[in-house]
Amino acid sequence: MNEALQIPFAFTNKKHSGDKELTVLAGDVGGTKTNLAFFKLSKNNLEMQIEKSYPSAKYPSLIDIIKLFLSENNLSLPDRICAGVAGPITKGVAEITNLSWELDVEDIKKEIGIDKVHLLNDLEATAFGLAGLNQNDFISLCDGDKAVKGNIAIIAPGTGLGEAGLYWDGNYYHPFPTEGGHCDFCPRTDLDIDLFHFLQKKYGIVSWEKLVAGPGIHDIYLFLRSIRNVEEPLWLTDALKQDDPSAVISHAAVNNKDAVCSETMEHFIRYLARESSNLVLKMKATGGLFLGGGIPPKIASLLQQGIYYKNYLDCDRMQNLLKQVPIYIITNDKTALIGAAWYGAYAEL
Repeated sequence: MNEALQIPFAFTNKKHSGDKELTVLAGDVGGTKTNLAFFKLSKNNLEMQIEKSYPSAKYPSLIDIIKLFLSENNLSLPDRICAGVAGPITKGVAEITNLSWELDVEDIKKEIGIDKVHLLNDLEATAFGLAGLNQNDFISLCDGDKAVKGNIAIIAPGTGLGEAGLYWDGNYYHPFPTEGGHCDFCPRTDLDIDLFHFLQKKYGIVSWEKLVAGPGIHDIYLFLRSIRNVEEPLWLTDALKQDDPSAVISHAAVNNKDAVCSETMEHFIRYLARESSNLVLKMKATGGLFLGGGIPPKIASLLQQGIYYKNYLDCDRMQNLLKQVPIYIITNDKTALIGAAWYGAYAEL
């Protein structure tokens, strides 16, 4: 249990009987990379033994990565497998949103030889992962009112935009997944409307994920370059060709190296703030808002400058509710992996 943030989960009170060591192979499966780790649960102490990351697109399936991970680390078959997956799961079958994989629990059981296999949405796994974190794994953006209990919301921009919640029953939290990142983007300003049309021509449907995710940063930048009469500096052109464009743009903004990059991130943060506010209001998440995913920790200095919080509060008549909500950045990039391990160890699979 995370005592510092007081996030009690019902499963943290469970105890495994006997002295037998339980092993769990946990996974965090995303469109860009797949992280796997081997955990041991002994005397109700869950510890990571070995962890490795693999580029997802280089492998035909998760099963191939699991087999490789076990063989190259000389590991015996685990007692349980649990993976957080970037996409919806129905009847044990998951389709990765930003990857051409389809995962089936029954296929994994058959190919690996494990009876207890479970797939979670990656944001649901992130929610469970809060149980294994401590206060050093967070950056506080707003203290809020910690005396007000209630649901918790998680929004996580990375390769895509993940969203999840934790329902508060009065004693414990219960994580649940959503696919809210695929809801329609709502433009407010004239610039937003122009950006909407720019993205509509490219994608057709413009969801929040088209703006509040890594590829969205690059698209916002391209849009601004198309309407601003400012020449792109040569060093930036070269950097955008050599590295991930969104990472280059956000890094340039953090270091104040290019005006268009800085403006790009101002809009990105504004959109992240607006969808954060939407999520909190829809879930009445007075228990807290957590910013997960790969992007927020990298732009923490920008999120702390006030643009985020100002736009987060810019809602319809519910500012007092929004002000009650503590807001944190999750800095531990293994949160979903840890959550999958916790669920694999303690859930009734």
